[in-house]
Amino acid sequence: MLLGEHTPNFTGKGRIALPKKMREQMQGTEVVLTKGFEPCVFGYQKSVWEKQAEKQLEQSVTAGTARALRRYLFSGASIVSFDHQGRIVVPESLLSYAGITEDVIVIGAGDHFELWNTKSWKEYLQRIEREAEQNLLEGGDART
Repeated sequence: MLLGEHTPNFTGKGRIALPKKMREQMQGTEVVLTKGFEPCVFGYQKSVWEKQAEKQLEQSVTAGTARALRRYLFSGASIVSFDHQGRIVVPESLLSYAGITEDVIVIGAGDHFELWNTKSWKEYLQRIEREAEQNLLEGGDART
């Protein structure tokens, strides 16, 4: 399971060294990168991506939402390989989509990792923390 927040070395040319702990959990030499739903990049171990892809392909092509999701996920996807130092090169189109120019953070998200512009990640965290606090104030703590 991919966990935590990590600040990797980033050359600015799209080359990112994934944290050793994450690389050790990834099998194979390739990962699939694609657009995330927020402005970030999703990274999947290739075998995990294939399972996710199968789920999408099981959906009927006649369903508009299924078609849209397929187009979104598959059109933005790229297979990249680790180099001998455990680095990957993120395509420019994905870096641009996520707004990653200098500062990047890698987060574990269970079955995949995500690459975020550090500022965007911090803003996103603040927003979900505020929403969680608001939900507690409105509904009370379920443990009490």
